[in-house]
Amino acid sequence: MVGDKAREEMNAFQRNESKETLFTFISAGDDPPKGDFPVQKKSPKLCGSNYPLSIAFIVVNEFCERFSYYGMRAVLTLYFINFFHWDENLSTSVYHAFSALCYFTPVIGAIMADSWLGKYKTIIYLSIVYVVGHLIKSVGAIPSLGNQVVHVVLSMVGLFLIALGTGGIKPCVSAFGGDQFEEEHTSERSKFFSVFYLSINAGSLISTFVTPVLRGDVKCFGEDCYPLAFGVPAALMVLALVVFIAGSGLYRKTPPEGNVLLEVCKCIGFAIKNRLKNRSRQIPKRDHWLDWASEKYSKKLIGEVKMVTRVLFLFIPLPMFWALFDQQGSRWTLQATKMNADFGIYVLQPDQMQFLNPLLILVFIPIFDLGLYPLINMCKFNFTPIRKMATGMILAGMAFGLAAIVEVKINETDMPQLVPKESLIQVLNLAKNPVQVTIQDQHLFQQPTEAFQNPAEYSKLILNGEQQSLHFTLQHQGLSLGFNYTVKEKSVYSLIVFEAEGSLSSRLITDLEAKPENGLAAVRFINGLSQDVNLTVDSKRFIAIQKNYSVSEYMLLERDKYDDGRCITEAGEFTLDLGLLDFGASYTVVITNMSRGALQIWKSEDIKANNVHMAWQLPQYLLISAGEVMFSITGLAFSYSQSPASMKSVLQAGWLLTVAFGNAFVLIIAQAAPMAQWAEFVLFTVLLFAVCIIFSIMGYFYVSVDPEDLQEKEEKRETPSRGNMISLITQKTKL
Repeated sequence: MVGDKAREEMNAFQRNESKETLFTFISAGDDPPKGDFPVQKKSPKLCGSNYPLSIAFIVVNEFCERFSYYGMRAVLTLYFINFFHWDENLSTSVYHAFSALCYFTPVIGAIMADSWLGKYKTIIYLSIVYVVGHLIKSVGAIPSLGNQVVHVVLSMVGLFLIALGTGGIKPCVSAFGGDQFEEEHTSERSKFFSVFYLSINAGSLISTFVTPVLRGDVKCFGEDCYPLAFGVPAALMVLALVVFIAGSGLYRKTPPEGNVLLEVCKCIGFAIKNRLKNRSRQIPKRDHWLDWASEKYSKKLIGEVKMVTRVLFLFIPLPMFWALFDQQGSRWTLQATKMNADFGIYVLQPDQMQFLNPLLILVFIPIFDLGLYPLINMCKFNFTPIRKMATGMILAGMAFGLAAIVEVKINETDMPQLVPKESLIQVLNLAKNPVQVTIQDQHLFQQPTEAFQNPAEYSKLILNGEQQSLHFTLQHQGLSLGFNYTVKEKSVYSLIVFEAEGSLSSRLITDLEAKPENGLAAVRFINGLSQDVNLTVDSKRFIAIQKNYSVSEYMLLERDKYDDGRCITEAGEFTLDLGLLDFGASYTVVITNMSRGALQIWKSEDIKANNVHMAWQLPQYLLISAGEVMFSITGLAFSYSQSPASMKSVLQAGWLLTVAFGNAFVLIIAQAAPMAQWAEFVLFTVLLFAVCIIFSIMGYFYVSVDPEDLQEKEEKRETPSRGNMISLITQKTKL
């Protein structure tokens, strides 16, 4: 259980630090300089306050950088699917591989800053790498530049450089901002971190709303404008670098003082190596396996490493939470593409739904800190940090349970799954009277099909092989006509019946096998006139269709009302009013006749439109955002309260790696175990609930400590002296 002092420290930490600011390595170089270090100049103040003028440049830099990162990442999954034409599993895998890399590279940035360049130069150099990555990524999205291979190579190189840049500067920027304050201005420094956090969420919120608009609502090169959607974040990153350099003369720059993370790794490695070398029973045992590092490292360092390893052990189950959380930009975005996005006054892009997370975080933090947590305390319930984190896991699992339910409802409007030796067929009766259709060896269409009757659904054909020639019989006004058509398995057909030259005729045409992707609408035309026609649908697309029931190819269009199309015939030019072409629907439009100077059409909805509204994703976003507040902020606050100040960088490294491993786990599941999307959501729900139970058991046996008290006890303990270690036996063992 957490003591009163530790709880107060944790609550103070929660008020001043959150989400992204927590991911800043506070290493030995971030503590007040001790000894004979160069005296740092005092920065000019903002409007006579105790706030250094230099922090204005840092806050603006952070806003621009976060805008560039989250804006670029918001459209990344749809970029892979629409531009590269990758499938959903591959797109998800690459997205999470990139996200994982972004959380592995902070370790590199921390080592560079603390052991070599210092924070200022590290930010400058890696920001340049970051800008180059953005520019390469933007150029790689220009359709006319090279072939598919060129686009993929440029995009992957750009993403690698972006991951190196954003991850590398992550542990440096907020710590560098903290360095700008004198030690006596602790309250101002705390408020700075609040403003810094606000700039992060403001950049994330605005960019995740704006860049999908630049992608979907702006058209360039005849399609979604990915060069603009990536170019604007690139411009913001250039601005971030320029702003940061502009404040160069105002910064207080502390020199690199060594990286404690490397020291911890060396200490652990030496302890393991020394223990393996001295396995003889004649050598006295030691209380803790890290005590085997005492020949080389100080008691103080070993004691601090012991404290850190206790907390890092609790981190082992945590990647599963991040495996679910980071799927907002992949699986949840793909789910949104199959939903109805019309909110009346505004039509959302599917990747815009991600803006709900930063918005809800900004709303939930004050509600939880000032409302929920005090209310729980008033109820005399000991809501410990471990319990908060476990609750956050449960909320995230519930969010994915809801996502699975939504996915099941979405699938109800999907086409039936095609299997071998089966096909689907419907009848479109374009004649003036009812027609009875009979198919050889099939028991379908028991009732006559009325003229221009909308088919309720497709009927299933059972075949005797990969393809089969079937005899179709049409009965019309006492006459019976026969036609033979070859039907292939796992295909979808429409049998169009029409009158030609005073007799009944038919044609078997191929339909779409699945719903149009990304919320687009598909439409094709059948020309029932006795003359050729030329159609213009959206002032850009021109279709020529021959006479006598010829059929056009499918055209994919954005969801909209198309009431100003044009149809040009030998008799003149007519208005073509298609009405609403809805999300995910497929239509067959038949031009039937011309009367009184107007064009008559009939529209059939072959595949039903998306009927699950995107608003049904709101509950899952509410749950996972609430889970993030309880899990992420509480988790780092608790782990910080359980470790000495000099070890905070190690804990941040461990925390960031849990995010990286969580994303890597999603990559593995997407590639190794592809399954129905609803089943995958259920799998992640079950896995997180199981991990939550394990974490709760680990937390139950965890004993909270005050790092200062534990350190004092550690220093009083008797450990063998260096002199006694001389008699240790070093043995070489043959494998």
